Amino acid sequence: MISPVDNRGGSGDPTGRVWSGRAVAAVAAALLGACAVGPDFQRPQAPQVQGYTAAPLPQKTAAGAGRAGGAQTFVNGADIPAQWWTLFHSSKLDALVEQALKSNADVAAAQAALRQAHENLLAQQGGLFPSVSGNATGNREKVSLASYGLPGGGDEIYNLFNATVNVSYTLDVWGGVRRGVEAQRAQAEYQSFQLEGTYLTLSANVVTTAIQEASLRGQIAATQAIVDADRKQLETVQRQLALGGAARLDVLTQKTQLTGVLATLPPLQKQLQQNRDLLAVLLGQPPSQQPAAQFELDDLQLPQQVPLSLPSRLVEQRPDVRAQESLLHQASAQIGVATANMLPQFTVTGQFGGTSTNISDLLKSSSNIWSLGAGITQPIFDGGQLLHKKRAAVAAYDQAAAQYRSTVLGALRNVADTLQALQADADALNAQDQAVEAAADTLKVAHSRYAAGSISAIELLVVERAYQQARIAQLQAQAARYADTAALFQALGGGWWNRAADGRATHVAAATR
Repeated sequence: MISPVDNRGGSGDPTGRVWSGRAVAAVAAALLGACAVGPDFQRPQAPQVQGYTAAPLPQKTAAGAGRAGGAQTFVNGADIPAQWWTLFHSSKLDALVEQALKSNADVAAAQAALRQAHENLLAQQGGLFPSVSGNATGNREKVSLASYGLPGGGDEIYNLFNATVNVSYTLDVWGGVRRGVEAQRAQAEYQSFQLEGTYLTLSANVVTTAIQEASLRGQIAATQAIVDADRKQLETVQRQLALGGAARLDVLTQKTQLTGVLATLPPLQKQLQQNRDLLAVLLGQPPSQQPAAQFELDDLQLPQQVPLSLPSRLVEQRPDVRAQESLLHQASAQIGVATANMLPQFTVTGQFGGTSTNISDLLKSSSNIWSLGAGITQPIFDGGQLLHKKRAAVAAYDQAAAQYRSTVLGALRNVADTLQALQADADALNAQDQAVEAAADTLKVAHSRYAAGSISAIELLVVERAYQQARIAQLQAQAARYADTAALFQALGGGWWNRAADGRATHVAAATR
């Protein structure tokens, strides 16, 4: 997946700035059109695979009942909407995701990191231009004429004013400065994709946290129904014991069952509260300021048509892969910087100004002073520092290439795991729907038999308890299907490339200017 790089030169980066002075402009044009030492970066090839799994998966999942039970169709090559969370058709969820994207502290930190990288890029581009500085001095001096061979001449007091403009420019003959700009531009691109990754992770976390809340609320309600049924059953057994129709062991057994179910409620309530705390923090608020919105699974709708990007497109879409590619680009450019540092450096200097004993005469031609110089510096012996720095840069590129390959493989595995999870989730929910349906039918029959006097109240309560337990498992299966659908959108990159220019869509382009 990593293409070898050519170790010959390539064109430099235009700066878009204009210098005053024909000579400087001519020199700049010549240099910017020159070659730059070091490898020209070539984007890694897309993975040459046709699918995500060893064996082809069905294009459609199993179908079940309810809003979470519909069959999902995977549409190969379809694009992902930028606001993919809207496919769950929950206005409450949409509002929370938008609030999080505006207020989350991690987003603010990533935005600041991007601004920093962009400013460093602009600063690095300044190396392509000459350094110009102004200097002005004024002195009042007293000298003895005797020091000039005039004994008895007395002293002389005078003013001396000096104003100069100094110009210094190191010619970018080997492209080292341009490679430095290239490296910093790659760093800015890296930060832009880190920001995209932050957006994607945050939106996915808000969605899955809301799904988890909905699942926990359903499980708590179903568990509470089991507690109510067990309490009724305990009361019935206690009355039977008082009438001599039941043994004390029956009462103790029923108490044990009730307390066992009661013990499952606090962990669920703890998870729900911690989930609410997490949601508040994701929204950029302290846990004491939790959002008013609360979620039930019936608030959500499972997306029926699921876009599935081709593996060759995945490397274009995943922010983590694009970020790692930017680091690879940066490492490539640093090889050029290290190579240029080993070659002669050419510097041109100039000075123009005036010196006079009267400040009003500084601008007169008779007071003008000027100088023009050129220099060349060639490292001769540095104990091998520059050589080993270049070798270190090459090793850093090899490291970045290996990390890029690892990131791509991880992305492919991530999608494959999620696709397999969605297939399994659909099968599990379908089976659990059937279990709930069977338990509901059993409960209906039990109610009829109880009304007819064929079974006892205890037997009826046992059937009711089995139904509620099946319902809890069904809620967990529904939540898993919703959550893994959100995970697939995240694994495919989240559709950031389709986002409208709303303040979050322009930073990738801005980072590369």
